[in-house]
Amino acid sequence: MAFLIKTIQFLAGLSIIVGIHELGHLLFAKLFGMRVNSYMIGFPPKIFKIKFGETEYALGSIPLGGAVQIAGMIDESLDSNHLTNPPQPWEFRSKSAWQRLMVILGGIVFNLISGTLIYIGLVYMRGSTYLPKDEVNKYGIIPNTIGMQMGFKEGDKIIKINGKDFEDFNDALSPTLLLREKSYYTIIRDDRELNLSIPEKIIEYLSDNYKTPFIQPIYPCVIRTVVPNSNAYLAGLMEKDQIITLAGKATLHIDQLITVAKTCLGKEVEIVYLRNGIQMATTIKIEQQGLGIVLAQPAYKALKYSFLQSIPIGVKKATTTIQNQCLAIWKLLTGKLSITKSLGGPIRIVQIFSNEFIWDRFLELVALLSIVIGLTNLLPLPVLDGGHALFILYEMLSGRKPSDRFLKITQKWGMVILLLIMLYAFGNDIRKLLK
Repeated sequence: MAFLIKTIQFLAGLSIIVGIHELGHLLFAKLFGMRVNSYMIGFPPKIFKIKFGETEYALGSIPLGGAVQIAGMIDESLDSNHLTNPPQPWEFRSKSAWQRLMVILGGIVFNLISGTLIYIGLVYMRGSTYLPKDEVNKYGIIPNTIGMQMGFKEGDKIIKINGKDFEDFNDALSPTLLLREKSYYTIIRDDRELNLSIPEKIIEYLSDNYKTPFIQPIYPCVIRTVVPNSNAYLAGLMEKDQIITLAGKATLHIDQLITVAKTCLGKEVEIVYLRNGIQMATTIKIEQQGLGIVLAQPAYKALKYSFLQSIPIGVKKATTTIQNQCLAIWKLLTGKLSITKSLGGPIRIVQIFSNEFIWDRFLELVALLSIVIGLTNLLPLPVLDGGHALFILYEMLSGRKPSDRFLKITQKWGMVILLLIMLYAFGNDIRKLLK
């Protein structure tokens, strides 16, 4: 069921992103007087269509893409029969190079703008909630395998990033930091200050093992509330008790307790806890509804913003996402990042959605993917917008327009290359699932 919910969110998000992208092409084409034959979200067979003027608007039954068909343009459909007729003033090929370039880039522009607007809206509606560094440093962090390979140890406290102070613990995990070369953490360990360099290819390892962060805050399992007549109540647990082991396994932080409890469903196990500094033990039966306790949570900091304050914050979030994506693409193209470890396909994207629909989390991912898909479309591959733009720029600089035959051939080869990349990414997804 969880995977189904993730998939539905992915398809809904993709349809929104594609709809916005194709709308950019359509509006710029109409702005310059081009005839748009069709605008479709999804692929055939069509489940809905309606015609306004010369344009048919349709919804396809396969929600994995979309297309706008502009008269006089060689696109991914590879239909060139209309090119045998004399050029008409409403056709794409009859317009000036700068107008054609704007139509080609319109989808990307709309993706970037929509992503930015969503970020602004989210900042305004929900504000900002984060875990302060000082709250994390009360107990330090616990690393997973990758974190330990980086040099982290349990209880380390991060005090600086690249020599600078920081407030939000999420900054220690941000792609901006991890993609940048020669980055490092300054930590406190056993009352000593140390620097830990971040491996240049850390993003590769994280892409290959994306299920948990490489470091997590340690927050002790202190009971805030015991549910009356629950198993915890019957076992004698009380408020402010600190659980230190469950079923013989350490529970240094909340996530560990949840993980251990899930492995013990239906069993009666030993629970060891501290009460007023004294270690005590009892047994408790773990059932599907849980232990019957509510744990104390870290002190998150929440900020609210006016609409005007939200604009620069949302814009900064969008520009940071754009910078990170451009840097990641550049590192992939230059071989600084492994395509095998870093490239993901649809299954990988589905996995980043939540197990349940949470509207702000969904919109945040739509904003992120809108920017990512927009920038990916800018790559100079003939079948993508970037490839079309490259040929138009060549025409503008050289004064020579590529022939229709050349454009058709490059579209075919571009389609083949794109399909191979998609198959490779899908294979990567399968490989990671089987690990």
